[in-house]
Amino acid sequence: MKQKECAVLPLPKIMLTAADYPRLEQLARLAAQKGDLDGIFLTGEINRAEIVPDASDDLSSVVTMGSWVTYCTNWGVPRRTVQLVWPEACWNPESISVLTPLGAALIGLRVGDQMPYFVAGCLNVVRVQSITQSRSNVVPFFRRPHQSKPFDDDPGPTAA
Repeated sequence: MKQKECAVLPLPKIMLTAADYPRLEQLARLAAQKGDLDGIFLTGEINRAEIVPDASDDLSSVVTMGSWVTYCTNWGVPRRTVQLVWPEACWNPESISVLTPLGAALIGLRVGDQMPYFVAGCLNVVRVQSITQSRSNVVPFFRRPHQSKPFDDDPGPTAA
């Protein structure tokens, strides 16, 4: 009887900017010390990355902190565009923290790269379709409605 072979996805080469490296390394190390699996994954990615000067010509085609990334996954979810951000800047649906499984998988990738990552014990694969460094070149997945003033449900003082 012939044994089934399992295809193994090779890990793509990744690059990190010299400016982002110290903060990424500290963020990952502190999270990993607390037993955070995403911090451990990010640490592994940082350890295998090539650190390049911030002025490197190659960086325009690499997912760096602040990049807008259009990607698809093996989940069958339509492609999505998000900005890769630091954890404290992840406050809207158009951003993704680098300290998440998907965010850690995206950092340092180039267009066409595929990267495996785990979520809740399930293996997933992300594929980068496009990268831009500014929002003006990105077509939003959806737009938030414009509010002329913040929502306020306080009726204010009432007459007695």
